Amino acid sequence: MAAREMTIDPEIQRFLDEMKAGWAKHPSFGTLSFPEQRAVSEQVRARWTEGGPVMAETRELRFDAGAGGLRIRIYRPEAVGTAAPALVYLHGGGFTLFSIDTHDRLMREYAAAGGFVVIGVDYPLSPEYKYPVALDRIEALILWLKDHGADWGIDPARLAMGGDSAGANLSFATALRLRALGEALLVRAILSNYGYFSTEVSDEAEARFGGPGSIMDRAEAQSYYANYLGNWGIESRDPLVCPLLADMTGMPPVFLVIPECDLLTEQSIAMAASLREAGVETEAKIYAGATHSFLEAMSVAQIARNAIKDGAQFVSRRLT
Repeated sequence: MAAREMTIDPEIQRFLDEMKAGWAKHPSFGTLSFPEQRAVSEQVRARWTEGGPVMAETRELRFDAGAGGLRIRIYRPEAVGTAAPALVYLHGGGFTLFSIDTHDRLMREYAAAGGFVVIGVDYPLSPEYKYPVALDRIEALILWLKDHGADWGIDPARLAMGGDSAGANLSFATALRLRALGEALLVRAILSNYGYFSTEVSDEAEARFGGPGSIMDRAEAQSYYANYLGNWGIESRDPLVCPLLADMTGMPPVFLVIPECDLLTEQSIAMAASLREAGVETEAKIYAGATHSFLEAMSVAQIARNAIKDGAQFVSRRLT
């Protein structure tokens, strides 16, 4: 990245300040159980899910594709037809937090901007469910859509995957599994929003973007991986856990949304390099002044709206 002074976008700073004030109304996370942490997270983020596009149809169901249950929400915008292209979207939250409720508006924004169906997935969260439980269920869902997508009004030949942070990780891991099954063409594109691709966070990233008062520091980031893994010593070297370790040959086209001021920025930059080295069609854009989770600021920040539009257009082009 260019060696220049980085300043957080003022509208993103407003979002961060409001989030910080929201967190301050609740007990410290360290004193809460994981279910309590999730409940607080839902409350703090509720303000950011309000408003936005109205869908022609929103359908929610409990679903088991053969590997265990998932909560699914299907967003159908106007005029997509009965055999629609679809983006399967996986929310972030360090494998531990958040849901399709915290990301409801973001998924509606993608559906409206791109003119495709969005399938939001509540996958099992850690530490109650360790790797690879969530990945197993997501993979099973994608394989089910291949044969039964028409049951949901989806064209199985026009599927994309995407997610933010841990959700981007799970999108890559699912695509890697599909490649191993000879189904590399089943997912036609990956939308990666500030992806979390490795347990390793450099000293430089921690010094610049971590520390007290940051949106996320190294200790917090690595605690999420500790929640996700049953055996750190073995699984932290697994490419399905840390996709930066994977050979990316044969992966679908990827668009990486990269906030400039993020602890994980270096990971997306490294992933873009790995993809290009493997000959994968890759688009990557750095959003100046943006931070981790900045897409959730769409109601107050133009840069978030721009990034959502960019991602939606990328997916739409790949599913045409």
